[in-house]
Amino acid sequence: MKLVGDTQNLADSLENTRILVIGDLMLDCYLWGDASRVSPEAPVPVVKIEKKTWFLGGAGNVATNLSGLGCQAVLIGTAGRDAAGDRLRELLSAANIVNETVIDAFRPTTTKSRVMARRQQVVRLDEEEDYPLSADMEKQILSMTAQALPRCGAVILSDYGKGMFSSREFTRQLIDMGRAGNVPVFVDPKGTDWGRYRGATCITPNTAELEGVAGKKLDDEALLKQEAADLREKFGLEWLLVTRGSEGMGLFGKQGVPRFLSANAREVFDVSGAGDTVISTLAAGVATGRSFADAAGVANLAAGIVVGKLGTQPVLWEELAGVLTVGNGAGTPATKVAGLPSAGIALADWRRKGQKIVFTNGCFDLLHPGHVSLLHQARRLGDRLVVGLNTDASIRRLKGEDRPILSGKDRAAVLSGLADVDLIVFFEEDTPLNLIDALRPDILVKGADYTIETVVGREVVESYGGKVHLVNILEGYSTTRIAEKMSKGSS
Repeated sequence: MKLVGDTQNLADSLENTRILVIGDLMLDCYLWGDASRVSPEAPVPVVKIEKKTWFLGGAGNVATNLSGLGCQAVLIGTAGRDAAGDRLRELLSAANIVNETVIDAFRPTTTKSRVMARRQQVVRLDEEEDYPLSADMEKQILSMTAQALPRCGAVILSDYGKGMFSSREFTRQLIDMGRAGNVPVFVDPKGTDWGRYRGATCITPNTAELEGVAGKKLDDEALLKQEAADLREKFGLEWLLVTRGSEGMGLFGKQGVPRFLSANAREVFDVSGAGDTVISTLAAGVATGRSFADAAGVANLAAGIVVGKLGTQPVLWEELAGVLTVGNGAGTPATKVAGLPSAGIALADWRRKGQKIVFTNGCFDLLHPGHVSLLHQARRLGDRLVVGLNTDASIRRLKGEDRPILSGKDRAAVLSGLADVDLIVFFEEDTPLNLIDALRPDILVKGADYTIETVVGREVVESYGGKVHLVNILEGYSTTRIAEKMSKGSS
């Protein structure tokens, strides 16, 4: 895959790429807790909820993946006039997604609430209505699409069967608009009525969805190749990318030999949203001028990263760049950036060698001597130092819209240059609690401006015999203070 050696060029291209996403919007809510007893009312577990987290689902997750890759994402969808809709719009803003959401006063915002006990899903609760869009809404969305298309390098139709694409005529109009503007149209399909997707550039079904359309099992590659060719011809498709779970992917085009890609995931925590990651990465790659084969290869790597995460979470460019660089055998500092699956593999290898793993976390925006001192002290406590790094969106929520000063890509690059740092893993949440729970370091380190009791993750680490250590901090250094000084100097 020649794209692997072109990581920096790809990063630059993605930052200059604008992609339009049209589809069914959802709000994914996770209620996290513990279940230690059975209800006296019925034979069901009682889950004591400790926290709630919200993520963009459906077309929103596609747009979040694009934003995480560095693209400019424009999203057109519908949401209700309700609290869930308000939260959805807040999440779009936090993710730097251009929000063209239409308010539908007659239906609720589609919301999927998952109750999680000890990282296992207990039950899912759905709030939704899936009737077709009104004629007025269709007209409004077509108008928005016409305005957005000229500045976009690709269009993604994210069909989750919630009403956006119920009308065959409306769906075909969107595809025709894209093709007329020479903008490739990618479709993540739902159901067996592929007639409405006729003329799309590429459709990305999973095996079960393809078998539903074919009306038969496709349990070997020969059958899959033939059916893919028949369906491409029947519906006027240029490409078909079939996601095959643990068997990887199959890419089928008008010309050339079908290409089968092996799965890259080493450990699967949750497949939620993996299809969103595949179509967003594929479309982004093609929009930057890469071939379908190269873009599919990168999408396959991205899928391997995202299934290692718990819950609906996007792939981040920093995670993907680390995998691409590792795949290139470059041995550069960028290899220090890893997604959760790759990090788990590295930590398992270090543990087999009897090495002690230390973890610390932070924003590390404008690296200064105080940061360097903390990292050096942390590294001396063990054999390997893993740094949990807040994503840009996480920092904006914590510190305001004017932060971070340096992007995640740049912050990771600076940290990667330090000999004391062995591995960098980004986390999207406001705290590293889930990351600490997944990595289970031997020692958790924070600065002495904390107390042991206030360190996030202390209870998790101590529960399996790990330790929390506070290190000395250099007084007089802070990113905020440096930023203020720079601001005064430029005024």
